[in-house]
Amino acid sequence: MDSNQRMKSGINLPVGMAQTSLHLETTFRAVSKLTSPSKKTVYSDRFIPCRSSSRLDTFELIDKPSPVKEGGNEAYSRLLKAELFGPEFASDSPGGGQAGSPISPNKNMLRFKTEPSSPSSPYSPSILGHDNGISSEASTPPKPPRKVPKTPHKVLDAPSLQDDFYLNLVDWSLQNVLAVGLGTCVYLWTASTSKVTKLCDLGPDDGVCSVQWTREGSYLSIGTNHGEVQIWDGTQCKRVRTMGGHQTRTGVLAWSSRILSSGSRDRNILQHDLRVSSDFVCKLVGHRSEVCGLKWSHDDRELASGGNDNQLLVWNQHATQPVLKFTQHTAAVKAITWSPHQNGLLASGGGTADRCIRFWNTTNGNQLKSVDTGSQVCNLVWSKNVNEIVSTHGYSQNQIMVWKYPSMSKVATLTGHTMRVLYLATSPDGQTIVTGAGDETLRFWNIFPSMKAPASMRDSGLWSLGRTHIR
Repeated sequence: MDSNQRMKSGINLPVGMAQTSLHLETTFRAVSKLTSPSKKTVYSDRFIPCRSSSRLDTFELIDKPSPVKEGGNEAYSRLLKAELFGPEFASDSPGGGQAGSPISPNKNMLRFKTEPSSPSSPYSPSILGHDNGISSEASTPPKPPRKVPKTPHKVLDAPSLQDDFYLNLVDWSLQNVLAVGLGTCVYLWTASTSKVTKLCDLGPDDGVCSVQWTREGSYLSIGTNHGEVQIWDGTQCKRVRTMGGHQTRTGVLAWSSRILSSGSRDRNILQHDLRVSSDFVCKLVGHRSEVCGLKWSHDDRELASGGNDNQLLVWNQHATQPVLKFTQHTAAVKAITWSPHQNGLLASGGGTADRCIRFWNTTNGNQLKSVDTGSQVCNLVWSKNVNEIVSTHGYSQNQIMVWKYPSMSKVATLTGHTMRVLYLATSPDGQTIVTGAGDETLRFWNIFPSMKAPASMRDSGLWSLGRTHIR
């Protein structure tokens, strides 16, 4: 074809190319000109976006890759992916250039998902260590706060229950028997039958300063105003032993599996072993004022003691000197409890000038957390059913508070006592607490779920409602 022919056809053809080779394209252009005479753009009701520039993961149109199942056809999966989502997605792989994995569109095609950002919720999958590809349906939503009854289901009159911060006059045994020190007497109240038994009367010249059941609940130890420690058989109501050693009142007692520890106003802690004939086997000296708090750890390895000198001391089984000294409290430390869920985790509460609950790691000696409760901390108990703590308080609100650990968010605040709540004990099943105060009442509260069925609370059918007397 010469230059004249090329100009006549309107197409600049390279030298040596025949016009017949362009017959198909010329025909296509002709048809195109017939069907689209103008350059006007026509919009329809269907819009197909460019997949490479669309954030399909935002709307969860594409799932995260999942591991290739054994025996899967990897080449077929990549081909299917390219056909469904475009060739630009066929080469994507979670390993940054490695072979892809089979992907299928999410069933919730148009469910919007927010952009990934720094998680603020404690229930965020990234905090829990899960992959962000987990759908919200698969994640367990936070449970609503547990409802705790605001009123006691039973009230006992307890005449002569002393209003003394340094005494410990209430304890609940594993045999479901409540021991209460009232003046010079100790009374036993059987929870299943509401039967009241007078265990002993120390006489007009003495008084009950502390009571504590053994762990199995068969024997009761009683600390007296004269500094003695008496051991009583709770079933036969018979005294089996009396031990001396303290110079003045014995205000706190604590049992391990084999050892009974007693704390006194004489600032000493005595270790008693019922298997030997001597009154005590060891004396622990470390406090500079009255010892008012004692608690053995659940594994019997450590004993925590609190005193009116604002100190919290930790002793081990063999040393006669404290292995840890905590002096951050600014008031007397009576409230002490060990976590039943984590070894070496200790909580303590300070008096009126301190008002704080502090948490300690006795393994490394560090303070973990401090919470200002706003009022005097009289008692602490760690629930064995759930990871929660109950605290009782004095000046100025006389309230009972339930806390969720480790967040220390308030689960419930209970009121009803008209004086500071000095005494606290837990039922054998861990669901009910009893509180005592100088208003001469004992109040029973259902606050914790059962260990087997967290949603259900203890059946109160065995408890007669109303107000009765303990003696």
